[in-house]
Amino acid sequence: MRMVPVSTIHVVDDDEAMRHSLALLFGVFGHRVVEHAGAATLLEEASHLNGCIVADLRMPHIGGLEMLGRLRAAGSMVPVVIMTGHADVPTAVRAMKLGACDVLEKPFEAPLLLDAVRAALVGDDSAQPTSDDADFAEQVNRLTGRERDVLHHVLLGRTNREIGQVLDISHRTVEIYRAKVMIKTGCECVQTLVRRAARTSMI
Repeated sequence: MRMVPVSTIHVVDDDEAMRHSLALLFGVFGHRVVEHAGAATLLEEASHLNGCIVADLRMPHIGGLEMLGRLRAAGSMVPVVIMTGHADVPTAVRAMKLGACDVLEKPFEAPLLLDAVRAALVGDDSAQPTSDDADFAEQVNRLTGRERDVLHHVLLGRTNREIGQVLDISHRTVEIYRAKVMIKTGCECVQTLVRRAARTSMI
């Protein structure tokens, strides 16, 4: 874990215990923390927000993705990290398309969150392609035709069973191709796969 630049962190979560826990974590590293029990109060400040936003996906009234969309519509490009206990590919894809820096699945270790915030603050996890992304594009080009087919449907958020039905192959065969895609692209999880695909304009 590298040092996180000191900044203002807006923690948006309707779970008070989670919100306070994150505030304590960021406070240890010297950050100024602003807590929001919901997205509405944050959006009121959209025109002059700075630092980084760490927001839960599912909240009453205005969820994390709707909040992100409203921020971008208002012209705010403040970096956003989304947390969720209900991660799935369509959600991750939508979040990345809206400009989220990362999507973290709960529960997560503190270093993972701190790394995501650091990346967001210094801008090295932006939508701009990196050398790693160029490698990813080349890795995708080296996939077999069937592996690329499976990758395409994974990025559409389809389950293994749905992919099997579309491609007329067994559920087990889809699992094998999917595992090969992950190995060949060097992605340890679907969230990483989605993130790299988004930055290389595959989705």
